[in-house]
Amino acid sequence: MKDAAHDNACPFEDIAAYLDGELHGEELHIFEVHVEMCKECAGELRTQRQLLCTIDVALTDPMPFCLPKDFTRVVAVHAESDLSRIRNRTERRRALQLCAMLALGAFGLLGAAASSLVFQPVRTLLQLVARVSDLLWQTTYDAGIGLVVILRMVGRSLFANPGGLGLLLAALFAFAISLLLRLIANYHRAQI
Repeated sequence: MKDAAHDNACPFEDIAAYLDGELHGEELHIFEVHVEMCKECAGELRTQRQLLCTIDVALTDPMPFCLPKDFTRVVAVHAESDLSRIRNRTERRRALQLCAMLALGAFGLLGAAASSLVFQPVRTLLQLVARVSDLLWQTTYDAGIGLVVILRMVGRSLFANPGGLGLLLAALFAFAISLLLRLIANYHRAQI
């Protein structure tokens, strides 16, 4: 009964086992009898033997495939000539336009994910720049207001009091003397 079932269904998986020498005893005899009667299995066995022979010849060929002497130079020259158009200004402009269209297409396909991945860091950076510039502006404004208040108070005390002008002149004279002494000391140091 087993032989009849074996005859009706071609044992293609047994062909590889037969070629590898894995069939023994009764299995080997049944397979060989089947191959003698079945033209399809005989053809498949012949095809696989030819494939194995071809692989054997290819792997045992003593002459390996040799490249021409100037193969790398020829490939480099062809690569440079193929890239020569990229050096052209119009070609670079086209490449830039293509990249921009691809980027817009990617953003469009990504949708909301693109806004959170790309635009959120830009938005955060712009907020940081705005806060720093606001801090600098506020600091400059407050320093200017403070200076105006101090100058107003000094001006009132100098011009409102009769001796205030003299006090201002004395302060300016003391400042001028200290600058003169410093200038003389720098001059003597430069000469040594």
